[in-house]
Amino acid sequence: MLVRATMLFPLWAIGVSLAAALWPGFFAPLRPAIVPLLGVVMFGMGITLTPADFRRVARRPGLLAFGAVLQFGLMPLAGFGVARGLGLEPQLVAGLVLVGSCPGGTASNVICYLARADVALSISLTAVSTGLAVLATPLLVDLYVGRAVEVDVAGMIASIFRIVIVPVALGVALNAWLGPRLGGLKRVFPLASVAAICLIIGIVLALSHDRLRAVSGGVALAVALHNGLGLAAGYLLPRLARVPEAQARTLAIEVGMQNSGLGVALALQYFSPLAALPGALFSIWHNLSGSLLASLWARRQREP
Repeated sequence: MLVRATMLFPLWAIGVSLAAALWPGFFAPLRPAIVPLLGVVMFGMGITLTPADFRRVARRPGLLAFGAVLQFGLMPLAGFGVARGLGLEPQLVAGLVLVGSCPGGTASNVICYLARADVALSISLTAVSTGLAVLATPLLVDLYVGRAVEVDVAGMIASIFRIVIVPVALGVALNAWLGPRLGGLKRVFPLASVAAICLIIGIVLALSHDRLRAVSGGVALAVALHNGLGLAAGYLLPRLARVPEAQARTLAIEVGMQNSGLGVALALQYFSPLAALPGALFSIWHNLSGSLLASLWARRQREP
């Protein structure tokens, strides 16, 4: 039942979004809870990892390096190109670039499992991109939008370390220490993470309520195009490089599904509620598109 409830994440997110549109006054005052909520999500990710997952990095350095280059080379550029191409205002450009500069999303491992992809590779890629994000995310945002908006690179580095690396490290340490005794907690945390991300989405939409109707169409299109480019290029480029099918699916999912919760938290802290809007919409859309793609791949694999 917990797994089924977790997989309904897109529906929960849409429901919370509608509630935020109807009652923004309830969600907006919860803005200070965004960073602690994201910490819950990252801690939940940490307790799914073990030191052995990080040792896998040494066994496939080429594939992991390829994934990291796609993650941090393609997605920020795609975000910048799409946002500028659609004529979005500077704060929204910054928000989409920020989402593109974030590491792989916390739901990508589950989507890889459903897509019959390489789950072990997915876990390793998520771990590697999360570690690299401490420096890569702030520097890439500064590279693409630093001339249009002020970017606090040092502050962003400190924030990523505090709200991503520390909770993940604590989760890994707890998993290494208690191991099987965390069985019940591990089963609950995916649903807790879904609830936390949904609440973050609701808060961001409430904070952007006054501007939402004016900008939502263009932002939604930008998010869909950005995600689609990541999924498509993340699959086609590895296949052109003769990466096996299961690993190519994994790279597509890892590249196309971003840690948009981190993007939202950083946008609110260093830019504005408007800049956080692309991340909030991305949280909903990439889970819908990822789930659909996983279903299509799984069905194709079952066919004779």
